[in-house]
Amino acid sequence: MKTTRHCLATDLKNNPELIEKYKEYHQPGNGFPAVTKSIRDAGIVEMQIYLIENRLFMIMEVDDNFDAKTKADTDKKCPEVQKWEKLMWQFQQALPWAKAGEKWLPMEEIFKLSDQP
Repeated sequence: MKTTRHCLATDLKNNPELIEKYKEYHQPGNGFPAVTKSIRDAGIVEMQIYLIENRLFMIMEVDDNFDAKTKADTDKKCPEVQKWEKLMWQFQQALPWAKAGEKWLPMEEIFKLSDQP
């Protein structure tokens, strides 16, 4: 199976207590099952989130069925996903250059070792 990698970023509020609580919500078994299901059902085969200070980086490996717009549209119709998103906004904040309503923003790949001579 061929996968494509997507890398995204967003920020957390710069508050150590909120950051620790956010990390707790992302430990195995602490999330909402409907959110995990929506991720897998969308064609996301692996997802990792990394944290430095209050900046988050998400790496997604997606299959050929993944479509970001379709996932967003589907998530808007799922009450549990919306409940999770509302909860997470208590911890997250948009990147300074984000437009209204934008949360996770795609990152531009600028280097790939396998492309180098």
